[in-house]
Amino acid sequence: MAEAQPPKPAEKPRLISEADITKYKTAGDIVKDVMQKLITLSIEGAKIIDLCIEGDRLIEEATGAVYNKGAKGVKVSKGIAFPTCISINNAVAHFSPLASDTLASQELAKDDVVKLHIGAHIDGFAVISAETIVVGASEQDPVTGRRADVLKAAWHAAEAALRVVKVGNKNWAVTDAVAKAAAAWNCKPVEGMLSCQQTQNVIDGKKRVILNPTETQKRDTETIVFAEDEVYGIDILVSSGEDGKARVEDSRTTIYQKEGSKKAGAFPINIRVLEDEKRARLGLQEAVSHGLVKPYEVVYTPTNTFVAAFHFTIALPPAGPLLLTHTPVWYKPELVKTEKELEDEELKSLLAKPLRENKRKKKTETAEA
Repeated sequence: MAEAQPPKPAEKPRLISEADITKYKTAGDIVKDVMQKLITLSIEGAKIIDLCIEGDRLIEEATGAVYNKGAKGVKVSKGIAFPTCISINNAVAHFSPLASDTLASQELAKDDVVKLHIGAHIDGFAVISAETIVVGASEQDPVTGRRADVLKAAWHAAEAALRVVKVGNKNWAVTDAVAKAAAAWNCKPVEGMLSCQQTQNVIDGKKRVILNPTETQKRDTETIVFAEDEVYGIDILVSSGEDGKARVEDSRTTIYQKEGSKKAGAFPINIRVLEDEKRARLGLQEAVSHGLVKPYEVVYTPTNTFVAAFHFTIALPPAGPLLLTHTPVWYKPELVKTEKELEDEELKSLLAKPLRENKRKKKTETAEA
């Protein structure tokens, strides 16, 4: 009589399915296409408000063209996961003016350091991306000086962070890697900026990474460990200023998000889409004071400093880290000329590693050792 085979161990249930990953990837492809179009339009004389409106229109149009056969007759929600923001020079993020705002007529000028920030979602699975360009720069006329320093610092910080967001690592490893990369060009991460875990319909989950924290922020930020099948939006913001401090100035907040909602429609919106902007602002101020709505404030580093940003969305499936955003469209070393280069051997070694290590090769090397 044949021996009974021991039962196969039950497969660990996945927190994220392959179908979910496909939705993330579809959103990522849309974000890349829209980013490419926006960068092409970001030329001297372009109006910031026009770029913001066009970015949102392109995302609505592209998400509207996919996933139109709902399962069991249920429509798939899709659209903007983060309204288009165009923040220049020392504006850190979230600048997306209304027609009624005093800064609505602001135009891009040559040598402006421009941060483009967009996001799309399919069925609540969001991919958000940001990158930085310099208006009018080319290989013949590359970015130099402090603009180049901050851009190169932010790019290397993002590349380092990408390789540190790994299963088993702690959030502070990202904080430290970003600070170290920024310091190579005498720059600082923007103080207190957060990156968050993402789940369906949620882009500001409880597991977080903080950049350049104050002592109080450090004490109040929970230590977390990155785990399998989690997704994170990692926001790298670096300033050419001495301390990375930023403050609210005269720009009016236009982007808001319902607090604590996990339903479709829980993504941030620009109040530009509401019928009565004036009435909406009054209602929102009250909702903010009661903690029902979260404002995405426009903050600035000091005048004559520059901020560069790269934002990526990354998943941690069992096979290894999976970048859901595409690599930056604009950035390449030939466009950015600095006097300093990266000298830290530990960071250089980290940046030389592929994002996803070949596990089979690793096993073979371990066996040979």
